[in-house]
Amino acid sequence: MEFEKLTEIIADVLNVDKDEITLETTFVDDLEADSLDVFQIIMGIEEIFDIDLGSEEAQGLVSVGDAVEQIKKVIG
Repeated sequence: MEFEKLTEIIADVLNVDKDEITLETTFVDDLEADSLDVFQIIMGIEEIFDIDLGSEEAQGLVSVGDAVEQIKKVIG
C-alpha cells in the first residue's frame, strides 16, 4: 500500500511512468530529482500519509525503498 501511494506521488512530481519505479530506484541518480523535487516528494508523503518526517529522516531518503521503510516506521 505504501509503495503504490509513493509511486503515485513520485510519478506526479517527476512526470515519470509509475512502472519504472522500483524499491531500488534512487531519487537523484535514477530519477534525476533535484533538491526541490525531493522536497516536493517529501511534502506529498507527509500530506498523503498524514505524517511528519523530520529533517534527519528526510535527508536519509536515497531510494524509494528508504522512503517506504521510513513511512512504515512513522505510521507504525
